[in-house]
Amino acid sequence: MKRFQCEVCGHEVFFDSSVCVRCGTQLGYVWEDDRVASVSASSPWSRCANAGRAGCTWLVSRDAELCQSCALTRTRPADDDLEGLSLFPVAEESKRHLLRDLARLNFPVVGKAADEEGGLAFDLLSSVDADVTIGHADGVVTIDLAEGDDSYREKVRRRLAEPYRTMLGHFRHETGHYFEWRLVESTPRIDEARDLFGDERADYQEAIDRHYADGSPDDWQDRFISEYATMHPYEDFAETWAHYLHIHDTLETAVAFDLVAPIDPDLAFDTLVTEVWSPFATSMNVVNRSLGQRDLYPFVLPRRVVEKLVFVDSLRRR
Repeated sequence: MKRFQCEVCGHEVFFDSSVCVRCGTQLGYVWEDDRVASVSASSPWSRCANAGRAGCTWLVSRDAELCQSCALTRTRPADDDLEGLSLFPVAEESKRHLLRDLARLNFPVVGKAADEEGGLAFDLLSSVDADVTIGHADGVVTIDLAEGDDSYREKVRRRLAEPYRTMLGHFRHETGHYFEWRLVESTPRIDEARDLFGDERADYQEAIDRHYADGSPDDWQDRFISEYATMHPYEDFAETWAHYLHIHDTLETAVAFDLVAPIDPDLAFDTLVTEVWSPFATSMNVVNRSLGQRDLYPFVLPRRVVEKLVFVDSLRRR
């Protein structure tokens, strides 16, 4: 994330700021301009209609109701689902962060309203009354709002022996499935993807059954970013996609706060990973250990994984 300043007093504010703590100016994020703007009676902006219900901090033009992020939500908790509604803002906050990632990296975001067949939509469902399966199908990403509860998410993380599990990570992973569907499948890039990730036509249910029965191959750390990525080529791509976004967003933040030197935009992505990201990730892990915490980035990136990350990077519109 880059740094933002209040337009009125110049004080530092943040991506999700709704008010400047120094001067009291009302604020909101303008997606088209990637900036935090002031809100007043004379400004061309007003708050998203979901400011109260979803905690949305994005601004819309005066003649609009929902911001670009909230407009992508197809399903939300029912009004009488108090637990689901309490976790709804957590998911929406992560979705807003994701959409800024995608826009900054020039990945096209088109909603179902503009492209019913190939557009993107989100079902943010509460598992209070029924089980929710996180996933993607035909452009619809489904998220279980229970993952916004830290204790629940940690319980699942420990049960599945995962080193890392966050709401933002879910959004990044599931949109990886969407963009593979849109940018790789049925395109000339599919053969290259199969060489790297495997044949996505392999039976998915059989792969799931095999994974949970037999576990990961002994040498998985030489070829995959995570054990979950070993389950099926679809999951390998989605995990790689998520880490691609993790790396870009974290390094943007590190540069903004002078923790890493400015990065040449023409730097090859494999060089970025090995010479910038890996040393920085190691330092973050050591800092966390100094505070008695788990590693912030508990992953190793072997050469084969870097090649997969380079493939994801090649899908960007330059």
